[in-house]
Amino acid sequence: MSRIGKSPVYFDDKVQVSVTPLNEVVVKGAKTALTIKMKPSVSAKLDGKKVMLLTNNESKEARSLHGLYRALVQNAVIGVSKGFTKSLELHGVGYRANVAGKKLELSLGFSHPIVFEIPEGIEIKVDKQTNIAITGPNRELVGQVAAKVRSFRPPEPYLGKGVRYTGEHIRRKAGKSAGK
Repeated sequence: MSRIGKSPVYFDDKVQVSVTPLNEVVVKGAKTALTIKMKPSVSAKLDGKKVMLLTNNESKEARSLHGLYRALVQNAVIGVSKGFTKSLELHGVGYRANVAGKKLELSLGFSHPIVFEIPEGIEIKVDKQTNIAITGPNRELVGQVAAKVRSFRPPEPYLGKGVRYTGEHIRRKAGKSAGK
């Protein structure tokens, strides 16, 4: 059995959790609801204000999915109550970001601006044109959107220009040195 899978997922009064007969865990919060579809080898059981995940057999697949589904349920509970946030910084002369409706417009030194369609359930805020905050209830989707925005101009090792996560350290390389 998984050590992570053994521990229960606790939730408070603001979150409603239910288990459907189709082996799905539905987590509802004030604004959103998330559904986790589980394979038949793992099942969920409600016990008051906690969710226990159980394996239906001791196969290798069931043991490996046990901790995974517990972590997914925990992320859903945190996501509908508090939400997840990823922060990005733009480093470079003339690098700017702007949100217009459901589109994120980025000027990253190319001959054209990059227009990124913001997915449903994700909220993007821009501070001072160089700081981007990506927020949403689904941890996987928030991370995926942040990685996609970063991929438009990843930080380069010589000057450090590009889009980076807040607090990310970029290993810098020395430039050309004058030879003989």
